Amino acid sequence: MPTKSEVIVLIGPMGVGKTTVGRKLAKSLKLPFQDTDAIIVRDHGPIPAIFETLGESAFRKYEESAIQEAISVSGVVATGGGAVLSDLNRKNLRAATVVYLSTNGRHIASRLRGGTRPLVTSGVDDWKRIYQERKPTYESIADLQIDTSGQSLAATVAEIRKRLDL
Repeated sequence: MPTKSEVIVLIGPMGVGKTTVGRKLAKSLKLPFQDTDAIIVRDHGPIPAIFETLGESAFRKYEESAIQEAISVSGVVATGGGAVLSDLNRKNLRAATVVYLSTNGRHIASRLRGGTRPLVTSGVDDWKRIYQERKPTYESIADLQIDTSGQSLAATVAEIRKRLDL
């Protein structure tokens, strides 16, 4: 099992850019990158289909397994926005360095447009409600918080590296 400093996990609301930032951060650190949603899709099929046929609770169980797999090796991991809802995930994430990507939400509407995110069927209003509900949990488990609002991808990656002394 890698040490806390060898696994960097990105958490935050859907659409904040965890996957994009994670890929770029991993590349800059010459580390592997994993996305827990991609692991779920690989093992169980499309996320909207899981929600539709099996429900959110089944998805959350798959997510627990995906997080356990992803943090079992050194690297950078992007999680789904709701990964922090699980007690097991919160417990397991203590073994990693957790970076919370926060946002003021101004860019979210364009990222949600045309998407297939099962929990935001009413768009930005759903997103805002969900983010407000989850924000205290993101804050409570994060080792550090990076505000991505109005910041370029390169600046976000540079800030993470600087604040983690990497």
